Amino acid sequence: MTLVCATPAEFAQLFDVSRETVERLKIYADLLERWQKTINLVAPKTLGDAWQRHFADSAQLWAFVPSDAKFLMDVGSGAGFPGLVLAILAAEKRPVNINPGLYPLHVTLVESDTRKAAFLRDVARQTGIAVDIMSSRIESITNSVNVRSVDVITSRALAPLLRLFDLLEPLFKPETVALFPKGRNVGDEVEDARRAWSFDLQLESSLTEADARIAVIHHLKRKKGGLIP
Repeated sequence: MTLVCATPAEFAQLFDVSRETVERLKIYADLLERWQKTINLVAPKTLGDAWQRHFADSAQLWAFVPSDAKFLMDVGSGAGFPGLVLAILAAEKRPVNINPGLYPLHVTLVESDTRKAAFLRDVARQTGIAVDIMSSRIESITNSVNVRSVDVITSRALAPLLRLFDLLEPLFKPETVALFPKGRNVGDEVEDARRAWSFDLQLESSLTEADARIAVIHHLKRKKGGLIP
């Protein structure tokens, strides 16, 4: 069943977040509307439904982030969905100063478009959220020492699974989980990817769109002789 999350109050109830988190997302929504006038951050028809189409759609991934994950990387962040929303949730859900037994979650956003990266920095600054923002193509940073231990990889609408796996393979370690929101054609993407890759897959129902799924990927490994077409 698709849940309706059209307002800040409905978001707060659905995801059990504090007033501070909602206020941060309100700032985010205001900045999104302001920047959208000069930069195409999201599809214009979705701007008026940002709490459902972007904030709730991103926040639902939190349920699949391991409690001991230390490093989350969001690739092709665009307007910050889902990575920046998850970073805002982490500020509340991982209050390490109060619960020292939890790990802090360090979030890195990778966005090659310098204007979108500037938007992400503005949102992070005005909401008081600590994130790293890398204005670079993922291909140029996958061999960096700083990104070799990624616990969680997220990406929304960047590429089909086959291409994502080719781009992101250097980031995977045995414990890495990848969370990819996908549409109704996810079955075809999985079939294509299986030709070149082996991986464990859970397809979870989306809370925000009836035909959408969340692809939860573990244990990615290129098959012997599995070349990308």
